[in-house]
Amino acid sequence: MENELIEQRKEKIKELRGLGVDPFPNDFKPLHESEAVLSSYGDLSEEELKNLSQEFSFAGRVIALRDFGKSVFFHIMDRTGKIQGYIRRDVVGDENLKFFKRFIDIGDFIGIRGDLFKTKTGELTVNVKDFKLLTKTMRPLPEKWHGLKDVETRFRQRYLDLISNPEVREVFLKRTKVIKLIRQFLDERGFIEVETPILHPIAGGAAAKPFKTYHNALDMELFLRIAPELYLKRLVVGGIERVYEIGRNFRNEGISTQHNPEFTMLELYQSYATYEDLMDLIEELICLITQNVLGVLEFTYQNANINMMRPWKRINIIESLKSALGEKILNNDEALFKKATSFGIDHRRIRGKAIIEIFERLIGLEIVNPTFVFGFPLDVSPLARKNSSNPAIADRFELYIAGREVANAFSELNDPIDQKERFLNQLDLKSKGEEEVHEMDEDFISALEYGMPPTAGAGVGIDRLVMLLTNSPSIREVIFFPHLRPE
Repeated sequence: MENELIEQRKEKIKELRGLGVDPFPNDFKPLHESEAVLSSYGDLSEEELKNLSQEFSFAGRVIALRDFGKSVFFHIMDRTGKIQGYIRRDVVGDENLKFFKRFIDIGDFIGIRGDLFKTKTGELTVNVKDFKLLTKTMRPLPEKWHGLKDVETRFRQRYLDLISNPEVREVFLKRTKVIKLIRQFLDERGFIEVETPILHPIAGGAAAKPFKTYHNALDMELFLRIAPELYLKRLVVGGIERVYEIGRNFRNEGISTQHNPEFTMLELYQSYATYEDLMDLIEELICLITQNVLGVLEFTYQNANINMMRPWKRINIIESLKSALGEKILNNDEALFKKATSFGIDHRRIRGKAIIEIFERLIGLEIVNPTFVFGFPLDVSPLARKNSSNPAIADRFELYIAGREVANAFSELNDPIDQKERFLNQLDLKSKGEEEVHEMDEDFISALEYGMPPTAGAGVGIDRLVMLLTNSPSIREVIFFPHLRPE
């Protein structure tokens, strides 16, 4: 059936060209948009509308058609919304009405000009005096396109999703607003936005599996970046004391409701600051974004009531696990590893890995309101500064909201000798089968040897933040084109 409709539309295109009509012109300039006109004139009476001397022009996609013989009602959708049009024989003439009925289908783009009136039901409508076909579509919108629900179709053909579901457009408008607010917030505080390489000669900056590629001219293997951290810290060494980047990271890992192979991160660094200072900064930033996007600091996410009011709770991983596990298990490696194994954790006898993954399952998943989690073991924080009071712990935090990590931050390790030892320890772990470890980056060590000021850095997952603020259950809802298995 669809193929038959496509052939019919191809024939219409051929027929239009035979009549000397371009099915794809580019010479119509709309002067008005639906939302603004509906807002400005929607409350006027019929008499007030008659007294307007102004002519209005719109352009958009035809999303509904109702033929009444001597007239046609239709709706067109532009980037701001939709407006109704009314075309009738005694205004445009018999030939123009026949042309409209013959050649204008749902899905086509048209331009219209006319004045405004209200129908008997009170809907503001354009009384069309002139119209023009702007794009003749070859494929009809799918059956039941309005309110398209099939998840696979929605994600594979996002353009149909955007046409069919206005609420999807709103999700991505909010995403854009979130990113604008981040930039405004950081720019006002003296941070400099930069761009660092996507192709890295060494995979580093995070514990993750990279995507590999190859550069023919340089005859070398390269990796899509898993994090921009080491390049941003090089810039701090160079004197850019407040720096940030918003960009894509790539990790060759599993796909889930919270994970996509490519995702968007905010990463920032501030000299002469500690991880505790960044708790305050991140708290202020996310509250500002929430207030501006939602208008409130209390809202519902997937049936959970979220309260973003400051100050946010702060909890220690070790102290929390003492209550949940007991000190006997926490202080005994064999008992700890046995407990981790019972949760299905592939700990590879790395104490810190066992601790944080048990914490995530027992406590992290139950956190609802924003909570800063600190007290991370040093062996899973190879780029973080040792805590001055307890060298087995890193000056690091993660922010949890609604059971998931939204941000990760720490006071940066700026001791090049310590950093090199940490990298060597990571390589030792790799030799034992741990794949997601930091590689040795000799140039980064050299950069630290030139001196990096005391600095704190943070990464914020923009996709997860947008999920939260749009009540989206899956990361695929907030990424225009998420990765899917081939059909």
